[in-house]
Amino acid sequence: MSRDAWGRWGESDEIGALNLVGTREVLAATGLVRQGRVVSLAQPLSKKTPVPSNRTGLLHFMDRDGGDYAAGARVANGFQFADDSVVMPLHIGTHIDALCHVWTEDQLYNGHPGSGTNSTHGAKKCGVEKLPPIVTRGLLLDVAALHDAPLPFGYSIGVEELRVAASRAGVEPASGDAVLIRTGWQENQAGKAAHTVDFNEEPGIDVEAALWLAEASVALVGADNYAIEAMPFPAGTTFPVHQRLIRDYGIPLLEGLVLQDFAALGVPEFLFVAAPLPIVGGTGSPITPLAIY
Repeated sequence: MSRDAWGRWGESDEIGALNLVGTREVLAATGLVRQGRVVSLAQPLSKKTPVPSNRTGLLHFMDRDGGDYAAGARVANGFQFADDSVVMPLHIGTHIDALCHVWTEDQLYNGHPGSGTNSTHGAKKCGVEKLPPIVTRGLLLDVAALHDAPLPFGYSIGVEELRVAASRAGVEPASGDAVLIRTGWQENQAGKAAHTVDFNEEPGIDVEAALWLAEASVALVGADNYAIEAMPFPAGTTFPVHQRLIRDYGIPLLEGLVLQDFAALGVPEFLFVAAPLPIVGGTGSPITPLAIY
């Protein structure tokens, strides 16, 4: 059983690799801003946002709207307002996986007990509220560009392709980085109805590629697919990349990024900013990552 980063930041740590982002990394990353341009890497969230079949899609309800006033709701001194509510899974659209999201052998990252995550209170340990705001150097590794097309469904990205993508971009993953990988999976899904998106066939990184990033001490790994890793999984395994990065190395995963338009700008190195919603006991959070250059 691997425990590669367990104890690295103390026995009680619940933050994991984001501990690698300190004031030095923040200051260095802000120095990458040259033009003052900000690009959102997030999907819009709506009832049309696709989710796997085991999750409920987004539900959006208006609690107060113009129809209420048309039906005779009281208007106080001319003041009117709209109010609404949203019900949705935390792993929808562009989202971050907290360190309590996956575990094996009843142990989360850093040896925290899996039994502490239940329907009564959510996750007692490693909940998404424990993750700090993220401000660090972002790197875009455009693997799809190496093929001049989106990668085929199920395609497995190995270490060598990540190395080539990094070399082509003139960058090298380093401590505290947020590494974002473009596979083109979302581009292949463009125009499909939400219920026809197949989440079980995705290009993504393999375990060796994941370990290459982890051993470079990156703080965050993201991709434009839903699973980060290739699906279907290798025979005899289940979410092996999730297990190694989240559970063993304490590296949060950022899934469902929108990278095509940003990749076209040719900015492989940038200031990366993102902050999860601090949902106490949550296993993840929708998120709006920003690339600033």
